[in-house]
Amino acid sequence: MHVLVIGAYGSAGAAAAETLTDHVGSEIDRLTLVDDGDPGGGLCILNGCMPSKEVLSTAAHRFQARVDDRLAGDPQTIDLDRAVARKDDHVDRFAAHRREATHELTDREGVEFIHDTARFVDDRVVDIDGDRYEPDYVVIATGSSPFIPDLPGMDAIEPLTSKDVLSATDLPASGIIMGFGYVGIELVPYLAEAGVDLTVVEHDDRPIDEADPIFGDELMTLYREEFGVDILTNTTEQRIEPTEDNGVRLHVDDAGYTTDNRAIEADALFTFTGRRPSTDRLGFDTTAIDPGEGWVDDTMAAVDDERVFVVGDANGREPILHVAKEHGATAADTILAHHAGEPLEAYENVHHHVIFSGASVYPFARVGHTPETAESAGHEVVTATRWAKDDGVFTVKDLPYGLARLTVDSDDGTVLGYQGLHAHADTMAKTLQILVENEGDVREVPDRAYHPTLPELLDGLLRETVSKLA
Repeated sequence: MHVLVIGAYGSAGAAAAETLTDHVGSEIDRLTLVDDGDPGGGLCILNGCMPSKEVLSTAAHRFQARVDDRLAGDPQTIDLDRAVARKDDHVDRFAAHRREATHELTDREGVEFIHDTARFVDDRVVDIDGDRYEPDYVVIATGSSPFIPDLPGMDAIEPLTSKDVLSATDLPASGIIMGFGYVGIELVPYLAEAGVDLTVVEHDDRPIDEADPIFGDELMTLYREEFGVDILTNTTEQRIEPTEDNGVRLHVDDAGYTTDNRAIEADALFTFTGRRPSTDRLGFDTTAIDPGEGWVDDTMAAVDDERVFVVGDANGREPILHVAKEHGATAADTILAHHAGEPLEAYENVHHHVIFSGASVYPFARVGHTPETAESAGHEVVTATRWAKDDGVFTVKDLPYGLARLTVDSDDGTVLGYQGLHAHADTMAKTLQILVENEGDVREVPDRAYHPTLPELLDGLLRETVSKLA
């Protein structure tokens, strides 16, 4: 069997390659890894979750010093040159590590790496620098690229993407934010701490669609009160145009405004409006594959070709790094099962997301169900909610914002889900992931944390849900 992986430097492709390499010499005769990336590493390493946390840590230090009224004097400013230089140094090291790990796979006989562009010329026939490959299976892990909305007037301006922000050593004095999802929520505090006066356009009542409304409301309170961000809710973009002083003017439909057309002006437009699969260069028009809605099934196989697997951001299902890795491993396992004529297992994802909101000081995390999704799945539930400000340890550490909610099955006490927007919610989510994925009984969880620590918040949630079950 010959397997070809397109996009081997990225997280999804690397996960598939690593799993498949273990079977070279037995089930697999030949494994070809292809990637034309430079320096290599995929979105997370180069322009995503790793460099963003680098700059967010800078914003976090300034933010906490700025809001602490026990400290005197003006807070230091962010040195963008030094912030970007340190970020670039770390990114180079991370990329080198991923590149070296991928190339080390070729130490095994039967594994080859090609640093070039791969393109289909027929069903499962791939051209790489003029050479034709006809593998038994193909894994596509080509990632994603920024999506820029086709807003009237957009072609007349130069919007700044998240990649631009992460590399910027000079930022505008003011900006308009389009896109208040994961990327926008994370980068807005960084821009604010760097001195940019921001207006955010939010289409709905609040951000964080996956959470109970109270979490989005708390996040907006935090951003408005502590970061000075103007958030326009129930507002949609109509058109955009350049101003005479090289700024931008965005015309919006604002439900809270007294006229039909409101114009917002700023020095620049930031587009944090999501990403789309990078599949344009693959030559699907020469194959049976149509990359449209629902084009990849739950085994990661393309519905139009059961021997082609699409993983990570490339399939458009859920552009999250840990999910991408799971996609890659699932595709590898499915290839082995398909080749052996064994039943195929669908990928099952227990919801586990983290947004590094509030300059990463107040991250949002969700594991498993919300009360609404649990009830939709047929559960009767009990819930507990605790505000960070009501726990003394959050108060003494000057971390007053946020809350957490636990969802438990009312019949058998199974922990179904956790939502947290508070300090160290990202860390606590791992504990809750273990409980959710192992279907732990809330009544069997030890009711103690080391005092005084932030996880005491979880103890309170556990006690309250246990009392409701009783």
